[in-house]
Amino acid sequence: MRRISITFVFRLFACCVLAGQSAPLLAQQDVLAEVVVTATLRGDRLQALPGSATVLGRETLQAAGEQHLQDVLGLVPNFNWASGTSRPRYFQIRGIGETDQWQGAPNPSVGFLIDGMDFSGLGMPAMLFDVEQVEVLRGPQAASHGANSLAGLINLRTVAPDPNAGWRAEASAGDYGSRGMALALGGALGNNEASAFRLVAQSNQGDGFRRNTFLGRTDTNGFDETVLRGRVKLQLEQDWRLDVATLWADQDNGYDAFAIDNSRVTRSDQPGEDAQRSRGISLAADYDGASSWIFRSSTAFSDAAIRYSFDGDWGADPDYDFTSRFVRDHRRVTQDLRWLSREQATLPGEADWLIGVYALSLSEQNDQLDRFNGDVFTSLASDYRARHVALYGQSGIPLGERTRFSGALRAEQRDADYTDSSGSGFAPRDRMWGGHLSLQHQTLSGSDLFLTLSRGYKAGGFNIGAQIAPQRRAFAPETVLSVEAGGSRRFAGDRLRVSGAIFHMRRSDQQVPTSEQIDPTDPLSFIYYTDNAASGENYGMEFTASWQLSERVALQATGGLLQTRFLDYRSADLDLTGREQAHAPRQQFALTADYRHPSGWFGRVDWTGRDGFYFSESHDQRAGSSQQVNLRVGFERERWNASLWVRNLFDDEPVQRGFFFGNEPPDFPTRLYVQRGDPRQLGVRVQFRSN
Repeated sequence: MRRISITFVFRLFACCVLAGQSAPLLAQQDVLAEVVVTATLRGDRLQALPGSATVLGRETLQAAGEQHLQDVLGLVPNFNWASGTSRPRYFQIRGIGETDQWQGAPNPSVGFLIDGMDFSGLGMPAMLFDVEQVEVLRGPQAASHGANSLAGLINLRTVAPDPNAGWRAEASAGDYGSRGMALALGGALGNNEASAFRLVAQSNQGDGFRRNTFLGRTDTNGFDETVLRGRVKLQLEQDWRLDVATLWADQDNGYDAFAIDNSRVTRSDQPGEDAQRSRGISLAADYDGASSWIFRSSTAFSDAAIRYSFDGDWGADPDYDFTSRFVRDHRRVTQDLRWLSREQATLPGEADWLIGVYALSLSEQNDQLDRFNGDVFTSLASDYRARHVALYGQSGIPLGERTRFSGALRAEQRDADYTDSSGSGFAPRDRMWGGHLSLQHQTLSGSDLFLTLSRGYKAGGFNIGAQIAPQRRAFAPETVLSVEAGGSRRFAGDRLRVSGAIFHMRRSDQQVPTSEQIDPTDPLSFIYYTDNAASGENYGMEFTASWQLSERVALQATGGLLQTRFLDYRSADLDLTGREQAHAPRQQFALTADYRHPSGWFGRVDWTGRDGFYFSESHDQRAGSSQQVNLRVGFERERWNASLWVRNLFDDEPVQRGFFFGNEPPDFPTRLYVQRGDPRQLGVRVQFRSN
């Protein structure tokens, strides 16, 4: 496929938007539905949100996705993820986020919620069937979500129970052995029309796009995933409403993704696994009996048992055999109590308010075992426990008929304890604070504008291992000061919506993960540690445009521009001052066209692309730019539809993870090794529903 400049795409679309602004009014109706972002403290309309967010609704998830959140991540601007796993769980928003977790404290920069259950750093259970919407909030979300949202937040909300829901089912099949089935059903509970249930089951299998020539197998990097979900909504008398959600996921995936020649043909004699068994439950209770305020309680439990292993030499030499295995047990319990005024203030002199208290108990046991030629090379068992307590509040004041000021503040304390079998022990305490100040204004022409100053934070941590220098044992909390301005506008009778924002973030005590190979002849002699850079900055812009061109054709475009750099970072003989940060592409875009004919025929094409980026702070190797085209065509009737889909139509070869070290005997030259993305894949899907 001939490469097309992303800058050219931006310019081309800008011309289309300008042309659309002067287009004639095609119809005076709400063609594009209103969207509510549920991950904020109150729940806000997307158009009136004083910040940047992308919301992917149910129709988009069904049309653009196949099985997992991974399928639609390219539609979110200034969003990236690091592989090294079978499913994404290490995310970066606007260049901020983790690329792995090997040892020490789980400390993600991007929060991840599924129906209120906290799976931050554990994103594998994000299967898409029967998900109502995916919300991606960009920028610090400290006021509402605390230390795990330095860069932003991903929030998945499943379809709510409905007394009249009925059932729906789907089945899919494709090449590379892919196949899947799913069923959702629900209905009323008893005679109470406000009480209902919903049950969901989804199964997905596939060989995984790799061929292992040593073992003669095509499934060493395969998928075997099962997810069960349940949700109940109850109305108790007139004052209490309950929403209970449960999740159980068993993902027994292989992991055989790297090859010495950087191809999709592997030669591992002991291919690894990336398995995660997850379970969780959340209870949201709303009390609406008082005249001027509402009480909300959110309780959640999540647990994940993870087995992760890989063939460290990626070959089958009997005299040179390395393997590595990690077994993690991760558990979180959260409680949020919130009191808020019934309605948002709309008149000058009034004020709405919100106060809350939050608590988190987290524990993780992590066992690492590395073997060389069958003998134990490294064995480390660790235990980590942390307790977070936070107080927060928010208030909004109208300054006039069209202008509003709001502010939020959160204070949080983390107490942690860590011990391991090597004798290391840490007990850090971090006191952190963050929040935001926002000014919103609606112009006479109908534009919604905002200016937001926010401060985010992330807890500190520690580095473990006998080879870690004493001065690198601990690292401090990181803070981000962000300024963002943006707005949205509707045109052509609400058929065209355009929104955008510019932002600048200043990072202080920036946490920088890096690695070093101590012995050039030993590929498992890597040490992983985190440093604090003095400072860094991330700035850029994002835009989204949705255009209902006609009753049959809808267009959408998103784009992101990002500049990042270390302002001052020197560690040993490494000087990265002025260099871009890792996993931070300068440009990203997504263009979508959706067609529906009254007779039932439909089609959708998604074209996404991104610029190259540095893999790591420990070397200067880069991923190249990439583009991908996904296509779906099909036919639909009232209660069923069938479609043919193609992912990666032009068989592009994106690279999502890279390591730079010596791994080939006898001389062990330092080379770049990469994990390539998935090749072109074709398949079919049929869906049925009762109503």
